[in-house]
Amino acid sequence: MIVEEDAIRAVVDRLARTHPSGGQVIERAAILAEGTDAQAVIAWIVAHAGVPEGRAPADRDRGLYGSRLTSVGVANANTPLRYVLPAGTLS
Repeated sequence: MIVEEDAIRAVVDRLARTHPSGGQVIERAAILAEGTDAQAVIAWIVAHAGVPEGRAPADRDRGLYGSRLTSVGVANANTPLRYVLPAGTLS
């Protein structure tokens, strides 16, 4: 388990970028593109106080075709776009 922990931490460390909150942020797309076990990486992030950052609420005032712009070709609206780790998690 420790080897897997170290491997996941290395992936998270490589993919993380600075977040305005002082912590780190990791894009969900980057996790999926990494090719490793994405569920294990996400579980590690959540276990280390990482918080999923959701999508911005859809604009209701986009006119006649507004609903089509937000619903066609988009994955589940509840799927987070990125995960934010608190400051000091990776140091």
